[in-house]
Amino acid sequence: MTREGVFAGLGGGTLVGVLLFACVIVNIAFLGHYKVDGMGSPTGAVGLFGFMAAAAVTEEVLFRGVLFRFIERGAGTWIAVVASSVLFGLWHLPNPNASLLGIAIITVGAGGLLAVAYVATRSLWLPIGIHFGWNFAASAIFSTEVSGNGTPAGLLDATTSGPLLITGGDFGPEASLYSLVFLVLATVVYLWVARRRRNLVPMRRSDRVAAATLTG
Repeated sequence: MTREGVFAGLGGGTLVGVLLFACVIVNIAFLGHYKVDGMGSPTGAVGLFGFMAAAAVTEEVLFRGVLFRFIERGAGTWIAVVASSVLFGLWHLPNPNASLLGIAIITVGAGGLLAVAYVATRSLWLPIGIHFGWNFAASAIFSTEVSGNGTPAGLLDATTSGPLLITGGDFGPEASLYSLVFLVLATVVYLWVARRRRNLVPMRRSDRVAAATLTG
């Protein structure tokens, strides 16, 4: 990773991640399934900062910095997006309280968004920022489960309860259909940017011929 674009990518990405998760929570709260009882633990929120930052950097370097680049080099952008997203979703399968719905939404929504955000900028800073902002908002600000890993003590003392498709259940709001909607919308925006910048790498002709042979 280079330092080029670190402030715009990391800072802007963090803001995007926080806003996306805030949109999810606002909609859940509007239906009465997320309620704030008061202030939580500022100290706990500070402690979660480092943990979420480390997780975001580690996973983005692994899935976008290594796996995505390796797959794209041989098979093109589209296959790299799909393959890295599936692997990213499966990565969360061993988590406590993991659900098939949660894994599916992480695969399609989060995996797709983070991969396309990398393609749009050809830099890891943006996906790292989005990943961190989303997880930090979920845990340190709104005090909700993050990928099934329990409810942390964040800035707000809040409770989430209600239908699985709305709240995400024990997996957390990441498994909510609202998460899928907002993550996919953001993916479409960054995909448009990637296409406009001509950052999409096509499948090589030899790979297309091989794929056609296998399916023919």
